[in-house]
Amino acid sequence: MKTRITELLNIEYPIIQGGMAWVAEHNLAAAVSNAGGLGLIGAASAPAEVVREEIRKCRELTDKPFGVNVMLLNPNAQEVAQVIVEEGVKVVTTGAGNPAKFMELWKNAGVKVIPVVASVAMAKLMERTGADAVVAEGMESGGHIGSTTTMALVPQVVDAVSVPVIAAGGIGDGRGFAASIMLGAEAVQIGTRFVVARESIVHANYKQQVVKAKDIDSTVTGMSTGHPVRSLRNKMTKEYLKLEKEGADFMELEKLTLGSLRKAVIEGDVVNGTLMAGQIAGLIKEEQTCNEIIQDIMKQAKALLQR
Repeated sequence: MKTRITELLNIEYPIIQGGMAWVAEHNLAAAVSNAGGLGLIGAASAPAEVVREEIRKCRELTDKPFGVNVMLLNPNAQEVAQVIVEEGVKVVTTGAGNPAKFMELWKNAGVKVIPVVASVAMAKLMERTGADAVVAEGMESGGHIGSTTTMALVPQVVDAVSVPVIAAGGIGDGRGFAASIMLGAEAVQIGTRFVVARESIVHANYKQQVVKAKDIDSTVTGMSTGHPVRSLRNKMTKEYLKLEKEGADFMELEKLTLGSLRKAVIEGDVVNGTLMAGQIAGLIKEEQTCNEIIQDIMKQAKALLQR
């Protein structure tokens, strides 16, 4: 399936793996790229030299294109931006801010820049800034979210910008892929389904929670602070929501979640850790390889789109 995104990124299938903190490291990124999608290394708040090491390890595992997701709030963002150029990475996705200050650096190095947006206004701004494409991410997604659903957001962003649009949020199979194409998107970004990929380093306890999740098992914390996050319900989210209801201040809430994503991903603490996952978790029933995931999605999507 050829779209402007497959041409832009030189990939076989218009499927991009989300740049999830702690989850999206070199093993997962390389496996997705080898399967014909675009794998991403999630830089999150990592120091620049750690990101450099991840890029080099990824390159040892694949000769296909892959990218890096840069969280612009990361205090190390400037150094990470430079490492991306030095290491010859050709695709960057960005979140939590405006990548304008890095645009000249990346463009001069031939890097394709794809910001994640949660509104039409932000999509327009990113196009003016020089973005090559945008990821329109709905509130169904896991992790940090906006306030508009994918179904409502994607067609409005498609109508507002001329660059290609990638749909994200609540997409986990070929039906979601086909629906995204019908809304005008030219690729999809998928996170939660790749969390349970066989090549994912995520702890088995975390994967099991995703596999057994039902449609109503995710919740949103952080609404009171203006930083909403979607994850699976557990003891930690219950405590967080209770503190929010009682009017706890930002620092008290931050203390509760400090290091909680690492606890879940690396240590398998599904009680006190943050189990970031989208509302699509209820659709995911098994652990598969990245290749099996992508082939399943494409086979189902092609059958639907040809119908």
